[in-house]
Amino acid sequence: METLKLGAKSLKLEDVREVALNSRRVALSPKAIQKINRSYKYLQGEIKKGGALYGVNTGFGLLSNVRIPDADIETLQYNLLRSHACGVGPSMSDRFVRAMLLLRANALALGNSGVRLQLVEQLLSLLNAGVYPVIPAQGSVGASGDLAPLSHLALVLIGEGRARYKGKEMTGAQALSKAGLKPIRLGPKEGLALINGTQFMTAIGTLTLLEAEHLCDVADVAGAMTIEALRGTSSAFEPEIHAVRPHPGQVFVAKRMLKLLHSGGGKSKIALSHADCDKVQDPYSLRCIPQVHGASRDTLAFVRGVLEREVNSVTDNPLVFPEAKKILSGGNFHGQIVAIAMDALSIAAAELASISEQRMEKLINPAISGLPAFLTSKGGLNSGFMIVQVAAASIVSENKTLCHPASVDSIPTSADKEDHVSMGAWAARKAGRVVTNTRRVLAMELLAAAQGVDLLRPLKSSKVLEQAHKMIRKLAPYVDVDRPFHEDFTAIEKLIQSYKIDELISRL
Repeated sequence: METLKLGAKSLKLEDVREVALNSRRVALSPKAIQKINRSYKYLQGEIKKGGALYGVNTGFGLLSNVRIPDADIETLQYNLLRSHACGVGPSMSDRFVRAMLLLRANALALGNSGVRLQLVEQLLSLLNAGVYPVIPAQGSVGASGDLAPLSHLALVLIGEGRARYKGKEMTGAQALSKAGLKPIRLGPKEGLALINGTQFMTAIGTLTLLEAEHLCDVADVAGAMTIEALRGTSSAFEPEIHAVRPHPGQVFVAKRMLKLLHSGGGKSKIALSHADCDKVQDPYSLRCIPQVHGASRDTLAFVRGVLEREVNSVTDNPLVFPEAKKILSGGNFHGQIVAIAMDALSIAAAELASISEQRMEKLINPAISGLPAFLTSKGGLNSGFMIVQVAAASIVSENKTLCHPASVDSIPTSADKEDHVSMGAWAARKAGRVVTNTRRVLAMELLAAAQGVDLLRPLKSSKVLEQAHKMIRKLAPYVDVDRPFHEDFTAIEKLIQSYKIDELISRL
């Protein structure tokens, strides 16, 4: 895989995924090196003039009016990292740490932070060498940056803190040594530049968004297979309906559903078998798939826009503008826009699970499905999919609690100097939990829908849906008599994560 060059062009969310999941190597472009050096040179010139510069020769937050002697400027940066490394809880997985290292390096590479080239190169050295700082999940309120998690990250650059190297946790100094790296000395402002930023919430948010976008495709397939199993109609997806309410996601999903249900040239054998039935319309969970799945897609499009801008933003403070000959203090570290986007992501993903669970309820309910109760032909002795829907309902309920917005909360911190905070870190973390829950509910629906289709044999579904059914059956056979479902769910969840279902859709 080609090395990713920071500064050559804007970072894409897919670039973040390749670095985080596939260990793509990263380097600085000549353009980035030039900008970093210019910013550093200008800051050094301003320091020599002897004026007060926040975070360079002053304290932080409420202590910003305390002037720091020149002899203590370096110590100031070390103390900042040590005192702010206050994270608790489980450590973040390597993929999120890799994303954080990339995003912090990219922010500094934009050339408005006044740091040395060696500092940015050290971040990339850790990333490329596989030295991953141990970063506790809890401790950030998402304003003045993700201070605690980024401090844990930054400590390893100077040979402190803890890190993982080749799967083993050790001290930061040991990890650097084993990787053939040396600790870096911090210069003026460099500690502050490392921890003022939204890279914790943005790293989690980016990988979570990409997974949620993928689940939109899976939800379309699951919904289409359930429609077939329930002998539903495709008339609700006709283009005329959606042309008069043209939300982009709704229009897209309606077209997608018709393609899924009619793949192979026209209606399936299942659909033709009930063409003359007296049923006028289906329940909302089938009929309104474009309106619900489409709303989730449109919301995720908003989230994507926020994150595409955020991963290419400078979020520390103060900011250095060599061309304008200015050093300005502001609030780009405030994570409110990301926090709101993460709350929106949670809601969008949760709705995919919510409507999926209701489709499952229709599948197991013989009064609606016309299929054997709980999708078992040997009911009474066997309970079939009875508790599958119960388990899905429990997860959907959990999602509802997790969708309580974090971004509307604020607790003043730092002696009321930082009096409004975003809670973006928690918003991002819980969005990840919602997306994981949604993936599990969709796995349950796929298994139930496949069972429903089997109960209509020898009738066949559409070409693409039969291919999806075959994928499912390779991992989880038809449920003739009761068995534990846990391994089936795990297998289908892994199928979802493999993106093989997406590959089917890409052929439409």
